[in-house]
Formats: sequence, structure tokens, C-alpha cells
Amino acid sequence: MRTLTSTLISTFAVLATLFSVYAVGQASIRQHEFETEAQRQLYQTLIQELRCPKCQNQNIADSNAPLSEDMRDRTYTMVMEGKSREEIIDYMVARYGNFVHYRPPFNWYTSILWWGPLLIIAIGVGVAWMMSRKRKQPLALSEEEQERLKQLRKPNHD
Repeated sequence: MRTLTSTLISTFAVLATLFSVYAVGQASIRQHEFETEAQRQLYQTLIQELRCPKCQNQNIADSNAPLSEDMRDRTYTMVMEGKSREEIIDYMVARYGNFVHYRPPFNWYTSILWWGPLLIIAIGVGVAWMMSRKRKQPLALSEEEQERLKQLRKPNHD
């Protein structure tokens, strides 16, 4: 009897824990109300495009980090204020840096990401070309070495 009671209590404790975790998880997902479908689309597009600075390679739509939650709330507020996509992205980049946007702009700082690999390939091709040209040049032999080479090339008529 005692085993059955302790099993029931353990089962109840596990179920209560699962339900409370589920309830907390559902409570953390906020449902936003939009006035128009265009606002909803803009919001969805932005939270898919903006990256969580804390989670590295996860957008703010999928991240559970408190920072992502704040970014989603700020995005929602700006969408409801009538801000454009560019204004919202500019705000987020100004606040969190270029890393926050999956498609950073092409500028002096990001040009290294674009041109760096091409520069490395060009240097590698140049080095390989220079090395191959050096190897094709014949070795300069002294007169003594040239005589010895002629002797070695002559057929042996013994």
C-alpha cells in the first residue's frame, strides 16, 4: 500500500512539474495584436531577419533569450508607431551593431569579409606562379661540371 501511495505521489509531482513548465513556456510567448496584415508581415519579416546578439546564429523569433524578447517587443512597438523596415533595422544596428542583421551592409569594415578570400586566393596563385617560374630556369653549371656531364652522357664503348 505504501509503495502504491509513493508511486502516485511521484507521478503527480512529475505531472505537476511538466504542466508548470509548459504553462511558463506558453506565458513567455507573447501574442501581439496588429491593426493591419501589412504590420503583421513587417513584424514577422523583421524578427526573422534580426539576429540575437547573445545567441549568435539564431534569429530573435526563435531565441528565448531575454534580450531577444526585448528586441521583439521593441520591434513590435516601432512597427505599431509606423516606422519603416529601414528605420527599424537602422535602430537595431545602431544599438547592437552590424552583427544583429543577417545581411550586413557593404562598407569599409565588412569589405574584408567580401574581398579577403579573393585576396588570399590571388596571393596563393601569385606565389605558385613565381615558384613555378623559378623551377623552370636551368641550373648554371661550371665548365668542369659541364665536362663531367658530357662524359656521363657519352655511351660507354669499352
